[in-house]
Amino acid sequence: MIRVSIDDAPIELAVEVAALEERGAGGVATFTGVVRGDDGVTALELEHYPGMTEQALIALAEAATVRWSLLGVTIVHRVGAMAPGDRIVFIGTAAEHRREALEACAYLIDRLKTDAPFWKRETRGDAASWVEARDSDAASAERWARD
Repeated sequence: MIRVSIDDAPIELAVEVAALEERGAGGVATFTGVVRGDDGVTALELEHYPGMTEQALIALAEAATVRWSLLGVTIVHRVGAMAPGDRIVFIGTAAEHRREALEACAYLIDRLKTDAPFWKRETRGDAASWVEARDSDAASAERWARD
């Protein structure tokens, strides 16, 4: 089971985790990304290209299910305006054993940061600027090509 959702609605963790637990897995791993308020960030806005972004996330989930024996994958990503403390992304994986669930979850967030077409704009005070890709995100994604 693969579930991908891109929406401006808040992410309901309990609902997402419960759906994965119902898959009968021995292990469920999750990652929740939260909008940081460091460096004076007061707002974050995420844009995406509908259709293209969903397909990119589905492709990542499918790649994870090929690499690991997963019973379920969920990727929920927010778009639109958000404030520090808001949940921006949820990734959950379910597998018979914890190692596969944990590794697949780490793979998905690392690859999502570089492979999914989202555009992020941060606001600090009265100024807004687009966020550039980080070298650290590319390095995290690259490690999965070596493993």
